[in-house]
Amino acid sequence: MKKKYIKFFVFAILSISVIACVAEVDPLSGKKIYTLLSTEQEIQIGHKVIPSAINENNGLYPDREVQNYVKELGTKIALVTPRKVDYQFYVVNSSQINAFALPGGPVFVTRGLLLKMDKESELAGVLAHELGHINARHHAKFLEKTYGMSMLIGILGVALQDSKYASAVMSLAQISAGLLQLKFSRDQENEADSLGVRFSYQAGYDPGGLLTMFEKFKVITKSGTVEWLSTHPLPDTRIKNVQQMISQQYPYSYSLIHDSDRFHKIQGILNSTKESYEYVERAKKYINSRNYNEAINLLDRAIQVYGSNQAYTYRALVNLILKKYNNAIMDADRAIQIDNLYFKPFLIKGVALNQRGQWRESIDALEKAKNLIIDNADLYYYLGVDYYEIGDRKNAIDNLSNALSLTDGKRGWEADAKRRLKILRGY
Repeated sequence: MKKKYIKFFVFAILSISVIACVAEVDPLSGKKIYTLLSTEQEIQIGHKVIPSAINENNGLYPDREVQNYVKELGTKIALVTPRKVDYQFYVVNSSQINAFALPGGPVFVTRGLLLKMDKESELAGVLAHELGHINARHHAKFLEKTYGMSMLIGILGVALQDSKYASAVMSLAQISAGLLQLKFSRDQENEADSLGVRFSYQAGYDPGGLLTMFEKFKVITKSGTVEWLSTHPLPDTRIKNVQQMISQQYPYSYSLIHDSDRFHKIQGILNSTKESYEYVERAKKYINSRNYNEAINLLDRAIQVYGSNQAYTYRALVNLILKKYNNAIMDADRAIQIDNLYFKPFLIKGVALNQRGQWRESIDALEKAKNLIIDNADLYYYLGVDYYEIGDRKNAIDNLSNALSLTDGKRGWEADAKRRLKILRGY
């Protein structure tokens, strides 16, 4: 009898799994495949993580010409890829040497990586490689393997409805972190290389650009750090494989596009703002050591050279720490005007308004922040205080509860959040 129940249970589980799977045609092979995530669901998850990726990399690079150039080049390559998803291309402020993609189409290139390139075909090769990961569904396979159907249903609920439940919010936080730190296997890297070389060639670019970037990465690692290598392992065999692939499959690729005047114009823009970003990097070190006066001086100099969203945001942060709330709000507003997808200045503005007792204005800023990223403990605490102060009991309880669920216990406001919750709950 027990065997009967076990067989029924196994059959039921398998039936549920089959029902949960989605049948799609793999554009690379043309064969039918069964996946836990449909293409549309993959796109939804990728969209939800975009603001976290932007925030982790200190905002979008402010120059519109630079953004448009990378978008146009990326779109040109994406047109030759077999998988049709919502491709988007972003340049972010980070000085790290990195590029990465998210499920369903978003691709990011750092300012630091662009400054290390010498020709357009190198950028085309890196973008094509990241498009290779998307076309091979490497991010989706990671999600399916790591989290399973139950958690993916939860995150899709967050992606579609912005669930307020802490458990769903924490699931999104876990998945966002997993995607932003995703390390690919050697097989996946080889597949992305193969596709990247193919896509570069089909888009009219010399695929040798990817190869010269690999060689640059190897040189840079002798004296510095290449963030891209922490998630994209680059053994010597990969370089040899790409060399062999190009020589055997694409023997006339040297006649394709290597470079362009526009690429060098874009690099000129990046170089003209480099000094400003160097001041910001130095200021961050002083912030960490609590030397705020020196940090302010450096940030002032950074803004004089080039008023980036990153420079204004970090000056807003220092002003917030120094309790110069008006200055913090003004700098945060400047950063938001430049980049309204950057979470950090919205949070700083909301906290500064909270400290001034402007509860409703603070709620407006923090709710906008929450529309971008919903897993920040400080965000929920200050929202909870704002709603508490205006007498909105339900929202105060929801936000303070979420704050305590998400905190690492070292934020400094935990005791106050518990005190307010006791009062709100009447015990």
